[in-house]
Amino acid sequence: MAYEKSVFVPLDADETFALVTRPDRLRRWQAITARVDLRAGGEYRWTIIPGHTARGTFTEVEPGRRVVFTWGWEDDGNLPPGASTVIITLEPAAGGTTIHLVHEGLTGEQEAMHAMGWDHYLGRLADAAAEGDAGPDEWGAGPGEPGLVATAAAALAACQRVLAGMTDADSGRATVCTEFTVAQLTDHLVGSITALGGAAGGEFGPPAAATLEERVADPAQVALEAWDRRGTDGTVRIGENDMPATMALSILCIELLVHGWDYAAATGQQLTVADPVAAHVLDLASHIIRPEMRDGKNFAEAQPCGPDAGVMDRLVAFTGRPRDAGSLSPA
Repeated sequence: MAYEKSVFVPLDADETFALVTRPDRLRRWQAITARVDLRAGGEYRWTIIPGHTARGTFTEVEPGRRVVFTWGWEDDGNLPPGASTVIITLEPAAGGTTIHLVHEGLTGEQEAMHAMGWDHYLGRLADAAAEGDAGPDEWGAGPGEPGLVATAAAALAACQRVLAGMTDADSGRATVCTEFTVAQLTDHLVGSITALGGAAGGEFGPPAAATLEERVADPAQVALEAWDRRGTDGTVRIGENDMPATMALSILCIELLVHGWDYAAATGQQLTVADPVAAHVLDLASHIIRPEMRDGKNFAEAQPCGPDAGVMDRLVAFTGRPRDAGSLSPA
């Protein structure tokens, strides 16, 4: 069985090719994290929904015209990586480009499931082409599978959505973390991501000049892939200290989601996250943030929170942040 569909986008062929192959563009409509080695024989790995990751190999790459890659899901014995093939052909059309997608090598049941998925994401692709960004994806708001890696991916998705709405002009804005501007908070968050991801075996190259979103998203992809490979058994070493692997990954979940809220407060945006994700991170925080850590440097005292407060509001208040911070002034 094969799935086929065509969509029109108001972009030229080169811009369209970038939209379906570049990690920074894939994050605008389909992937939470994306690793891409765009050449024949090169591999890709895309986390589409927290807990569900597609992986395969590029077999044909013709920039601006055509890309073919094998497709399958990690931890899916019925359709593992390499078990099916996706063919994307770009055809110039008046005012833009027609994208023709064929997904072949599926059973009838698999075709029906992937048809639902491709219909959803091709719609978002068309939105991203027209608007520059498809906006928050309700499918990516909550973990598709339980576990810390899936929760970290959902937290990253929420954080990235806020960062995608920012520019370098926001770098000097003040944040709720009074010692940090947006740029300094980004340095702090990237440092946390690389330390916690490195503890799981992630290898990080030198940072490239990039947007605020790319500065966080690129190392976060490496970190989450490393944790996915390693798992959460045993202990890991961070600096000169050993800690349970579950604690290290829990800290990463907290850092991504809470600092995502910090970015939103600094720029007058809303952070979009599913309640189960925020509730899981709140539970993690309740076990990690000990009273002696509320020294005004690591964390302030927990803030009062009314009985009608949402889960994310309760998490923010627990970490000592004023829930009504709103948009802050530039530093």
